[in-house]
Amino acid sequence: MSYRTHLRRPALLSIAGLVLLIAASTLTYVVARPSPADEPVLTLGAAKAGGQARGASGFTYQRSTQPDRTEIIDSSGKPVAIMTDAARTAHIYGPSRTFEEPRFTDAKIETDVWVRLAPQPWHAGAEQEQWFIDWFAAARRDRSPDVLAIAFEYVDGAPVKRDNQGQQYSGDASFGPPDLTDPDGRQERSDFYDYLGQAWSFLDGKSEMPEPQRELALDCSGFLRMVYGHRLGYPLRGTNTPGDGLPRRAYAMAGFGPGVELMPNSGQRARGIDRLLPGDLVFFNAQPVPTGQIDHSGIYLGIDDGGHHRFISSRSQTDGPTMGDLSGAPLLDGVGYWPDRWRTARRL
Repeated sequence: MSYRTHLRRPALLSIAGLVLLIAASTLTYVVARPSPADEPVLTLGAAKAGGQARGASGFTYQRSTQPDRTEIIDSSGKPVAIMTDAARTAHIYGPSRTFEEPRFTDAKIETDVWVRLAPQPWHAGAEQEQWFIDWFAAARRDRSPDVLAIAFEYVDGAPVKRDNQGQQYSGDASFGPPDLTDPDGRQERSDFYDYLGQAWSFLDGKSEMPEPQRELALDCSGFLRMVYGHRLGYPLRGTNTPGDGLPRRAYAMAGFGPGVELMPNSGQRARGIDRLLPGDLVFFNAQPVPTGQIDHSGIYLGIDDGGHHRFISSRSQTDGPTMGDLSGAPLLDGVGYWPDRWRTARRL
């Protein structure tokens, strides 16, 4: 499909202990419960700001800030979930999984966080409401692909999945057709409906027709809209205007999109990396001379096995979604192209 196809080697995965192969994910990854000493460490933002409340389920619900959230803890003191105020994103602890893309990076992401979408935004005290009690009981048992697993269904070499009507809905995505007039060499106009090859009508009244040359292609924001919108049902807008749903372009998502802004865009490198959790949307200014403008987006994956904060995004230079290091390691910490251009983040 792209120059990346000629370089791929099979991923060799091994892990001691109990091994569970998750067939629903398209990039092979291994799932196992680590020993307590091997549990990944996840930063959770600012120090605790409130007292603890015992919910009807027997869990402890502890309030914290930056961002405002409820951390759910079991009777042994282990984290169960994190629910963020005004966001639908739920971070639920479960079996640990390892994500990797060995053709393009030696880095691996091991995480026991499963990223789901709650049916409505969270608010303090929602643990007592029936919608949450019913949904949370089912969500803790759910082992279907979450945000992270779905994101890896579009990396290079990911196998094709089709629905009952034969429509392909996942598999290796390109960034878009070549464009000699574009500085990066490819056109950035491939949304999820282009990948699908289907006409689409959006909740804000906008209707779109797919361009045949963009079939199976996703640009950076189109990739986010495919994962969160088409696959997981988050409302989508056809325009870049404020309102219910995720806008089309990265600048609109970052500036006035739904959910919670995790740090302001000061026009300089973002601060507050400890506020991030897997599944958060991260935004960049990818211009030769960095400014506060937003023109690139990705999904934060967590801390890799080298101790770095890594994200996945669809990039023109690598012709599609990747967590790999071609055209600059996709990291938020340290020094380099992407850390210097990271501007803000949002939790849907």
